[in-house]
Amino acid sequence: MRVRAANVLNIAGGLVVIGWPFAVWLALSYPHLHILLPLLALCFVLRLAALRGKTGALSRVAQALAAMGIILTLASVWLREARLLLWYPLVVNSVMLALFGGSLFSRMPLIERLARWREGELSPAAVRYTRRVTQVWCGFFIINGAVSLWTCLHGNLHIWTLWNGMLSYMLMGTLFAGEWLVRQRLKRHHE
Repeated sequence: MRVRAANVLNIAGGLVVIGWPFAVWLALSYPHLHILLPLLALCFVLRLAALRGKTGALSRVAQALAAMGIILTLASVWLREARLLLWYPLVVNSVMLALFGGSLFSRMPLIERLARWREGELSPAAVRYTRRVTQVWCGFFIINGAVSLWTCLHGNLHIWTLWNGMLSYMLMGTLFAGEWLVRQRLKRHHE
């Protein structure tokens, strides 16, 4: 029963992150839906509860992002300023850039750690490749964060929602798929 509850909380948390731009759009476009803000805060509280007790860099990042979601939604309710919610995608990109970028200064970049977890031992070429992929993701977070910042400052809710609710996810998916294809090609080449 406890595992099922944790799975439900994880799914709900993922839906909150993906659905955030649309919930923000609704909250700002239809102020009479003010109940959305406490519901968003509650979803982030549930996400944080689902992550309780989990360790590791990615779990800590997810916990920090859930906490920031709680802070932004509660500040929006408290200050009666729902536009604060627009800043969450920028926070996400900044935290992810810090995680990926910070790992470049460690013994083993994040993508290498993930690759070793799945593949075991890596060749020197694979180690170089994982470092390059980590750098590419850093570039993505810089560009995505910059555009997200621009959409916040520009003030057009439709542009903000289009970028943060659709285009950035499409670019992220394209980057995932492109990297997977390159990796498969490199694996075949080295076999």
